[in-house]
Amino acid sequence: MHIVHTIEELRKQLSPFKRPAFVPTMGNLHDGHIALVRQAKPLGDVSVSSIFVNRLQFAPHEDFESYPRTLDTDAQRLEAAGCDVLFAPREQELYPQPQTYKVHPASDLSDLLEGHFRPGFFIGVSTVVLKLFSCVYAGMPSGVAAFGKKDYQQVLVVRRMVQQFALPIDILAGETQRAEDGLALSSRNGYLSPDERLEAVQLSKALQALGQAAQASSTPDLPALEAQAMQTLARRGWKPDYLTLRRRADLLPPQGALTGETLVVLGAAKLGNTRLIDNLEV
Repeated sequence: MHIVHTIEELRKQLSPFKRPAFVPTMGNLHDGHIALVRQAKPLGDVSVSSIFVNRLQFAPHEDFESYPRTLDTDAQRLEAAGCDVLFAPREQELYPQPQTYKVHPASDLSDLLEGHFRPGFFIGVSTVVLKLFSCVYAGMPSGVAAFGKKDYQQVLVVRRMVQQFALPIDILAGETQRAEDGLALSSRNGYLSPDERLEAVQLSKALQALGQAAQASSTPDLPALEAQAMQTLARRGWKPDYLTLRRRADLLPPQGALTGETLVVLGAAKLGNTRLIDNLEV
């Protein structure tokens, strides 16, 4: 595997190829990232991953400075998974000047749920993803990029951006990878204390219970069910931001009967100092 740190080196390594299979990450990799690499690799003629902790998607009070940087270990895992090229740029390489040109996703998707509780988050995500795409796919006739469904809203935002900018990139949405007890794998799970780690699975259990309760009736009282789900977590010491049932296509609340709707239950809640997100398609 080639490890490169500049855009020039990256493009030199990719110049013999025509269809990169790309997995962008912020590092501190877990089995979910590795699963994406393995799923994407057969869909292109060269496997590429990036590791870059993107300042633009962190609010001032969030964990940009403390986010784990584990490049050596990450590189070993990527190489074992069959990655051909690792792009690990320094911040000065991607942002040589202040990034004043930014991608502002449409507010109907980016300002709700995660966008509501983390204002500007999807501007930072969309801007860095488009910039990484321009680094990886410059001059390429086509490509594929893989993102995990755990970040469900992010997948929709990126997919819509690709469509609206007519980028020749197929977006692969990889299934959420889970621990044996059902906890969605996340780089931030490492922040949890042993007791918090045991408790953390309650988020996925609450989402499952909400989905089952909603499906028990063709016209459920969704606000009441969602409030009950949040209260259940709050009584266990969590600080929930949202637990909600939404349409998969646009993450808006379903209207009327649920029959025939394709839906997803999404949640975000803080356990101790760690904010966790999860979702289940129903």
